[in-house]
Amino acid sequence: MPLTSYIRTIPDHPKPGIQFRDITTLLRDPTGLRLAVDGISHRHGENGIDLIVGIEARGFIFGTAIAYKMGLGFVPIRKPGKLPAETIGRNFDLEYGSDRVEMHVGAVEPGQRILLVDDLVATGGTAEAAVELIREAGAEVVECAFVIALPDLGGVERLEKLGCAVHALCEFEGD
Repeated sequence: MPLTSYIRTIPDHPKPGIQFRDITTLLRDPTGLRLAVDGISHRHGENGIDLIVGIEARGFIFGTAIAYKMGLGFVPIRKPGKLPAETIGRNFDLEYGSDRVEMHVGAVEPGQRILLVDDLVATGGTAEAAVELIREAGAEVVECAFVIALPDLGGVERLEKLGCAVHALCEFEGD
């Protein structure tokens, strides 16, 4: 079965006109979860990745499983105030305001090769801020990897304009 068959679509959530792509159905199915984790981790077995970085919150689910599978460490990028030590952060704009992501100082080291992981890329603002944080720390983003892309919302192109390689295991048209 294709990966998209494990992902439920919930119409009009969180507001009318939005087609919410729900990964909880993929997570509860051992085959779907395995397809997602293997689909990303197998792409990078020989790429010299040093560390997996995941974006809060669903990027933690896939990122830690991928890190485990690849025998690597994992670093979380979180919303403000969630990390206990000194952080660096980036603000970014949303359709309805702004937000911020943060990472511990020293969590990634200069020269490290990073695989950035999240469940979904839509407009790309959060992922763009994460890439900027990683680069500020002196590390290289080898690829931004997602389970799902919503190409009509422009996030993939936004990341590519930053010079990032982007890969998604599946796509859904529209929003």
